[in-house]
Amino acid sequence: MILEVAEITVKAGQEANFEKGVEQAAPLFLRAKGCHGVSLHRLVENPSVYRLLVKWETVENHLVDFRSSEDFQEWRRLVGAFFDGPPVVTHSSSTARYSAE
Repeated sequence: MILEVAEITVKAGQEANFEKGVEQAAPLFLRAKGCHGVSLHRLVENPSVYRLLVKWETVENHLVDFRSSEDFQEWRRLVGAFFDGPPVVTHSSSTARYSAE
């Protein structure tokens, strides 16, 4: 499993519009080949910065399958106008898990 982390800075005053756009776009991710879930997190220290977390089966599912799809174009149409600069995107794989439970 691959975790995509997209750090997105949103134009001041556009946070609610961005969140609405992400909500509308969630089904685009969820139907994408290899997608296992998506969540949005807002930074407490800087409320104009978000982290979009997407679980992918492979990096290729994100970079090739999704990014070359019409759904990716729709995602950018729904939220791109609210970006204050390009997102910073990284991919990682889990090496260990710990839990308090």
